[in-house]
Amino acid sequence: MSVLDAPVSAAAPAAPTTGLTPVFVRLKLTLLRNGLRQSSGRRAAFVVSLVLTLLLAAGQVLGLVLLRGNEHAGTVVVLLTGLVALGWAVLPLFFPSGDDTLDPTRLVMLPLRPEPLIRALLVSSMIGIGPLFTLCLVVGSVLALAHGAGGALFAVVAVPLAMLLCVALSRAVATANVRLLNSRKGRDLAVLSGLVIAVGIQFVNFGAQRLGQAGGLSTLDPVADVVRWLPGASAVASVDAASDGSYGTAVAQLLITAAALAALMRLWQRSLVKLMTAPDGSTLAAAEPERTGSGRRGLSALLPEGRTATVMQRSLRYVARDPKTKAAWVTALAVGAIVPLLNAVQGTGSVYFACFAAGMLGMQMYNQFGQDTSAFWMVALTISSTRDAYVELRARAFVLLLLTLPFTLVVCVATAALIGDWRSLPGALGLSFALLSAMLATGAVASALFPYSIPQEGAFKNVVPGQGGLAWISILGGMVAAGLLASPVIAATVWMHLSDHHDALWFMVPGGLAYGVLIGWAGLRIAAPRTANRLPEILAAVSRG
Repeated sequence: MSVLDAPVSAAAPAAPTTGLTPVFVRLKLTLLRNGLRQSSGRRAAFVVSLVLTLLLAAGQVLGLVLLRGNEHAGTVVVLLTGLVALGWAVLPLFFPSGDDTLDPTRLVMLPLRPEPLIRALLVSSMIGIGPLFTLCLVVGSVLALAHGAGGALFAVVAVPLAMLLCVALSRAVATANVRLLNSRKGRDLAVLSGLVIAVGIQFVNFGAQRLGQAGGLSTLDPVADVVRWLPGASAVASVDAASDGSYGTAVAQLLITAAALAALMRLWQRSLVKLMTAPDGSTLAAAEPERTGSGRRGLSALLPEGRTATVMQRSLRYVARDPKTKAAWVTALAVGAIVPLLNAVQGTGSVYFACFAAGMLGMQMYNQFGQDTSAFWMVALTISSTRDAYVELRARAFVLLLLTLPFTLVVCVATAALIGDWRSLPGALGLSFALLSAMLATGAVASALFPYSIPQEGAFKNVVPGQGGLAWISILGGMVAAGLLASPVIAATVWMHLSDHHDALWFMVPGGLAYGVLIGWAGLRIAAPRTANRLPEILAAVSRG
């Protein structure tokens, strides 16, 4: 008799069932512990991150507590809480792989009901450095506002409610977009988070300066009056209202967050059910559109035949399709424009701040072969002489110039227009061209002498472990060398300003271009034989990721 034919009475007693939430909490802790056991480097990184987070959180809590009694405490706390909730909403879009242990697609084959599953996911999501930091901020916020028994009572309810809303908001957004975030477009979005952070820092700096000029925190009161009625911030705002004796307002604000939490849980559950039951359309074979004709189209039709056109098309495709390369380019373009233009708008900048754009874009020439990762072996097979290496590097430099020269010109002209200093524009253009060419030359040499691998995983991992020194030498050493190479043009520009020969600055445009062409050509000539002779070393270095 088989086991399936055995009578029910003979079956072994069923094992006692355990709630799903404790299982998920233990799973999260176990995966976290096992991950830290993989390497000492990972343990060190976790400990350092935890210590820094705790120190930062302690400083934030202390600062918030010191706000007690300040007339603008409510404004600061409400806006801070609103920013924290916004961060929880958008971070899943930028860090889709930040919590792989709670990816719902990994649970599709398990017989789990939606209601217990979202409760378990919600509770287990509270474990981590991010939730700990958020808890410290929320606790510090209510400590800054709570006065009297009423304020303390509402604070006890507001803290867990605000925490649950933040985590539920994060999980609902991640679940609704999990298939997008696991696609190539999602990886593009993740690596472009560096752009958002860099741009955000510049706008925060601009806003802080404007705030100081406008008369302090009182200018933020109208904004805070609106934010205090938004979910998340309204829970903390209820503590402020209860402390002032406005219990009706406090209850209404608390109910707004509670209702938002209930709605989020409902939407999260619906997204989870759809995700775990509906077929994934990406698994269906899409009909490939029939391609007719074999002639060259688009940019390839404008390029000369041969290796130059092939290399340029390959490099441009990297810029358009590879997430890491795209992120580096877009970040360089955005930051290179924002820094000079924002300073110009504030009236504190100079036309020569536009050279920052050339510097940011010139950095893209460094580690050219590392951008190819392990696919560089296919390129290496086509390089059999110094001439091949020279044409390869020259074509990559052409791509850099194709994208950066027009952009540098636009940034310089826009900066001069905002400041109104047209006399300095020729000097800024000539200096930008010389600096860009100097970085092109030193970048080509550094790519041959100090190549390093760029890992494909992780939005902010740009160097594999063990090659950090190579990256620093390549970039910092190359930038110092580029500054020395551009020093003749810098000296000439400074002399013309000091000697009041502003009319002669127009000679810097052709002079900077000619000097840039010369040093760019020399850098490629120097880098070509070193590239051809070091192909095995370069291939070994860039393939480590």
